[in-house]
Amino acid sequence: MADTPRREFIKAAGLLGAGSVLAPQHATAAVRPSPIDEYDPGNVRLARRVPGSLTDDDMSFLQQLGLRSVRVDLTRQQANLAFLRDLQKRFAKHDIQIYSAVHPVQGSVNIGLGRPERDVEIREYQQFLKALGRLKIPVAGYAFHPGNTYSTGRVINRGYSVRVFDLEVFRKTIEKQRFGRVYNAEEMWSNYEYFIKRVLPVAEDSDVRMALHPDDPPVAMMNGVAKLFTHFDGYRRADEIAGHSKHWGVLLCIGTWSEGGKKMGKDVFEMIRYWGKRKQLFAIHFRNVSGTLPRFFETFPDDGYQDMPRVMRTLREVGFNGSAIGDHIPHMINDSGLQQAGAAYCVAYMRALLRQANRDVG
Repeated sequence: MADTPRREFIKAAGLLGAGSVLAPQHATAAVRPSPIDEYDPGNVRLARRVPGSLTDDDMSFLQQLGLRSVRVDLTRQQANLAFLRDLQKRFAKHDIQIYSAVHPVQGSVNIGLGRPERDVEIREYQQFLKALGRLKIPVAGYAFHPGNTYSTGRVINRGYSVRVFDLEVFRKTIEKQRFGRVYNAEEMWSNYEYFIKRVLPVAEDSDVRMALHPDDPPVAMMNGVAKLFTHFDGYRRADEIAGHSKHWGVLLCIGTWSEGGKKMGKDVFEMIRYWGKRKQLFAIHFRNVSGTLPRFFETFPDDGYQDMPRVMRTLREVGFNGSAIGDHIPHMINDSGLQQAGAAYCVAYMRALLRQANRDVG
């Protein structure tokens, strides 16, 4: 008799008797949301960063990886309507969209330092934005750090070659005052505002979203030039300058933001939620690093300290539908050109994370 309550509990829980196996699942289990398809317009767009000089074989390789979107880094000779239209048609034969493009003058010293020559380059950039608008290419990526040093060398990690940055090495052996004097933060803010207030209205008229990359590495002063986007407060100030325009937003490099660790004002997940909620998160560089400043090296997305599965899940939770790019792909043995082996590795890993996030979030 003492065992009867236990047997009744087991039977009720569906663990005893053939009849329990045949019981309808909806009576005991919650219905999980259906995952959306990877290529749904509302989903994260897996993409690859490529030069404008791709061959048809390069495009076939991207198609074989299942990619539907690319970001194109252009030369000044390529950043025009005719070239972009032809490139767009070539990609379309492989079912690939140019989702974003980058003009080289976005990193111009003339624009960044406020030199007289900047007006000519700003007009060139305005024409570029108009070309993107005519071709329905929705995003223009850009950065703003003319005095930057990205790396202090390379290291071998897990057998592959990657960039390393060591702040002590930079300060002692690499850093120099490149431009004859120091450019302080307020001067750089004035230069940024001059640029954005002349190009953003063109972006708005052309329905092109401008996606701002953070400073990599997030060090406040390099080579005598202050950097602005090394902290959440820099992005918030830039958003105010832009008048909270829906055509101004963030290209969040997960690697760069992870390099700064707790000093960034908001962590990676808070940044995704803050800008994603405001529909101002336009693109993601899906990159990982070994650790935080003062020394770190880049890694494959599965091999660093950042929680990349959580990154992908958070992107899905905020409804992010921009591009996610496996950026700064490590060099693998016998890998050249588009770094096909490394690119395939990154895309496969990202696709697995995205599919799991789609199942989890629905």
